[in-house]
Amino acid sequence: MAAAVSIRHNSRAPEGGVSRQPGAHYSSGSKLRSGAYNVSMRNWLVFLGVTGLAFGADVALVEEIVCKVNSDIITRSELERDRREAEAEFRRENLTGRALQEAVSTTTRNLLRDRIDHLLLVQKGKELDLKVDGEVSKQLADIQRRSGISDPEKFQQYVHEQTGMSFEDYKNDTKNRILVDKVIRQEVSSKIQFKREDLEAYYNQHKDEFQRKERVFLQEIFVSTAGKDAGGVLAAERKAKDLSARAKKGEKFTELAQTGSDDTNAQAGGEYPPMSKGELDPRIESAIWEQPRGFVSDPIKVDNGYFIFKVVEHQKAGLAGFEDVQNEVENKLYQPKMDPAIRTYLTKLRQDAFLEIKPGYDDSGAAAGKNTAWSDPAQLVPQTTTKEEVAAKTRHKKLLWAIPIPGTTTKSTGTSSSK
Repeated sequence: MAAAVSIRHNSRAPEGGVSRQPGAHYSSGSKLRSGAYNVSMRNWLVFLGVTGLAFGADVALVEEIVCKVNSDIITRSELERDRREAEAEFRRENLTGRALQEAVSTTTRNLLRDRIDHLLLVQKGKELDLKVDGEVSKQLADIQRRSGISDPEKFQQYVHEQTGMSFEDYKNDTKNRILVDKVIRQEVSSKIQFKREDLEAYYNQHKDEFQRKERVFLQEIFVSTAGKDAGGVLAAERKAKDLSARAKKGEKFTELAQTGSDDTNAQAGGEYPPMSKGELDPRIESAIWEQPRGFVSDPIKVDNGYFIFKVVEHQKAGLAGFEDVQNEVENKLYQPKMDPAIRTYLTKLRQDAFLEIKPGYDDSGAAAGKNTAWSDPAQLVPQTTTKEEVAAKTRHKKLLWAIPIPGTTTKSTGTSSSK
């Protein structure tokens, strides 16, 4: 008789798209239904071991649990999948030979750490009761809009085809990703503050970093006419004019781009790379170059559609003033503090967590002094006692109840009264 245990798993997908991202920093682990690993899973594994011994048959484990993180688990196949995805990503970046081996080796050393990090942050988000359902629905709606698939069942099949995950698993991964981001913002990044004098001091000492050439920063909406007949082209023109008019009246350009643009950067709100003079199509440059911040263009006809641009910033040549680059200065000081702050926070979460790691696996982000020794239920030594010992404990317990409280007397009714 052969028995098998299978554990369900999820994989992280990048925000804003239906695709799996190899080598992602955070990945979700497997979740046991009641959160009671010690009750359900251990008993099941022990049962398999007993029946296997009883019948003299091999027990085949489809999954091996390598780490327990409070009520969640991490399996060996999840770590192996992370390693394969990281290697595939490095190959796409054209790494080969020794460089590829070193990159994969470095990533492999941190795979367990990254999964523990992710689970602890998701658990913390749930503990803080952070609300993310609205953001999850919005992201999925955006993906469905860009896919052009209105039928719910077909869209769910599309998600499965693109990610290899069920729609529910992908939705859960999206929720966990947003939870992680919210926890980091609320519990870590919001606590990193800088005094104005510190920002000004950095600016004055690094003015060479803030020398600018003239550039324009834009957002865009693109309405495509590719492959459309005369009627379709006319409809596209009407759509572009409507979007331009709405943006000019004050509707958020980012949201209009997310819901109305046919370009690949729609999810990012139509963000356009900074452009210098001469880099833009002449039709576009002539329409927007001399315009002030906040300007929204009329639809600009190009060969395959209509562009609508918003001028986010027009950067002049020369040294940028402190007020213009204050956020940039803050970012330069922020990042060196952010990574250590996140690691400190994750170390604290580890110290407060129930963690067990199987021998042969290492958490590169381990908290000093934290006991993460693996306990194997098959190795637990049963405790024995006798009926006489149980009876003695029971009698002793009853005697404790009979001890009078000082300052009281016991009446025949069983009640006590103060003298």
